[in-house]
Amino acid sequence: MEDILEEEEELLSLNLAIVTDYSAGNVRKRKRSTIIKALFDPMNDHSNYEEEGKIFKLLQMREKMMKPHPDHKRKGTLIVDDHDHDHQADDHGKGLHLIHLLLITATSVDDNNVTTALQNLTELYQSVSLTGDSVQRVVAYFADGLAARLLTRKSPFFDMIMKNPTSDEEFLAFTNLYRVSPYYQFAHFTANQAILEAFEKELEEEEQSNNNNTNSRALHVIDFDVSYGFQWPSLIQSLSEKASIANRISLRITGFGRNLEELQETESRLVSFSKGFRNLGFEFQGLLRGSSKNLITMINNINNLKKKKKNETVAVNLVFHLNTNLMNEFLKLSDTLKSIHSLNPSIVTLVEQEGHRNTPRSFLSRFMESLHYFAAMYDSLDDCLPLDSLERLNIEKNHLGKEIKAMLNYDEDDVIGNYEKMEMLKGRMESHGFGGMKLSSKSLIQAKLLLKIRTNRCPIDQFNGENSTCSGFRIFERDDARAISLGWQDRILLTASAWRCV
Repeated sequence: MEDILEEEEELLSLNLAIVTDYSAGNVRKRKRSTIIKALFDPMNDHSNYEEEGKIFKLLQMREKMMKPHPDHKRKGTLIVDDHDHDHQADDHGKGLHLIHLLLITATSVDDNNVTTALQNLTELYQSVSLTGDSVQRVVAYFADGLAARLLTRKSPFFDMIMKNPTSDEEFLAFTNLYRVSPYYQFAHFTANQAILEAFEKELEEEEQSNNNNTNSRALHVIDFDVSYGFQWPSLIQSLSEKASIANRISLRITGFGRNLEELQETESRLVSFSKGFRNLGFEFQGLLRGSSKNLITMINNINNLKKKKKNETVAVNLVFHLNTNLMNEFLKLSDTLKSIHSLNPSIVTLVEQEGHRNTPRSFLSRFMESLHYFAAMYDSLDDCLPLDSLERLNIEKNHLGKEIKAMLNYDEDDVIGNYEKMEMLKGRMESHGFGGMKLSSKSLIQAKLLLKIRTNRCPIDQFNGENSTCSGFRIFERDDARAISLGWQDRILLTASAWRCV
C-alpha cells in the first residue's frame, strides 16, 4: 500500500519540502482585581481568605490535571464489539456532563460570578486530562482560558496559565500538525492548484497572441502571510515539471511575515529547496507584516515592475490572512482589498477557517462557536495520532491550545481570529470588486486524494463514494464549484476559493 500512496503523491506533486477586552472589559477588570488583591495585599480583611483559598485549590487541581494519567486508554473508533457499547454510552454521558459544566462556567465568568466560576473550574480540572479523550482535552484548554479570564494580566497566575510556547515549540507544533493532518495541506494545495492553472492559462494566451514568440514565463506570488513558507515547495515542484533547461520558468515570491528571523528562515528554507530544480529561477523577498508603508511601497514597486515585465502573472495569496490579521480593523481590511484590486492580479486565492466569531458578538456566542470548532479539531486528531502520542500533545498544547486561550483573553492590540461564514467573506470580496472563479475538477480530485493519503488509520480500499471515507474528514464542493471546503464529520473547518478582478 505504501507504493500506491507514493505514486499518488508524485502524481499530484504532494511531496513537501518540510525538510482586547470586550465592551464591559473595564468593569470586569475591576471585579477580577479584587481576587488578586486578596493574594498580595496583607491589609485585606479575613473575608478575602476564602477567595484566596479557592484560587489556590483551583491551581492545585490544574497542576494535577497537567500531569499525564497512565490509566487513560484510547477507545477504538473503527471496530466496536458488543461489550464496548456500555462503555461508549458511559463515556458519552461523561462528555455531555463536561460540556454542560463548561458552559455553566463560561456563563459564570461572563457574569463575573467569581465564586461560582471558581467552584465550577475546580470541578472541571478534577474531571479533565491532557491525555484523556478528545472531550476531556478540549475542555481542559477552555477551562484554562476561563481561569485566566478571571484574573488580571498583572497576576503571575495569569502568566502561568497563558504562557506562550517558544518559537521553536510553536514551529514544531505547526510542523507536526502539517505532517499528520490534511488541515493545512488542503489549504495550501488547493490554493496552489488554482494559482498554477491561472499561470498556465496566461501562458497559453501569451503564446497565441505572440504567435509563439518567447514570453517571460514569469510568475509573481504575493503572499500576505507567508508564515514558515510550507505552502510553496509543492508549487515550485509543479512549476519545474512544466519547465526545461532551455525554457525556464521564473518564480518570485513576496512574502509578509511576523518577524525578521522567521522571514530569514523561510527564505533560507525555500531557496535551499529551489536549488534542486535547475530549470526554475527562484527569488524571495520578505517584508514585515503590519507596516502600511511596506504595503504601499510593495504595491508601487509591483506596479512599476509590471510595466517592465508585461507578461508576468501576478497572484495574490490570502491563505489564513483576512480573518486572522485584518478583521479587527475593517478600514485596514478595506484598504488592503482596494490595494490588491489596484494590482489587477490574475488570481486571488482565499482560504479561511469558517465560523461566526466576529468581535462585536457577545462573549458567550464566540465561546460557543469556538467550542464547536475546536471540539471538531481535537476529535479529528484522534484519527491522526494515538492518544499517547507526544506529537498530539505538542499540537494541542502549543498550537490549538494557544489559539483557544488567546480567543478567550485578548486586549485591543492583540491579534485574534474573527472568523466569518463563507457567505460573509464572499460579500466582502464582491463589494471590493472581486468575482468568484470556478475551481477546476482537478482541485476537487486533488483534495479527495489528499484525504486518502493523509488518513493514517484507514486502508485505502475502504474509500467509497464521493465524500465517503472511513475517517471523519470530508470534502464539500460549494457555491456552484466556486468553493471547496474541508470538514470533519458535518462541521466545516476550512473553505478555499479563488477570485479575479471584475
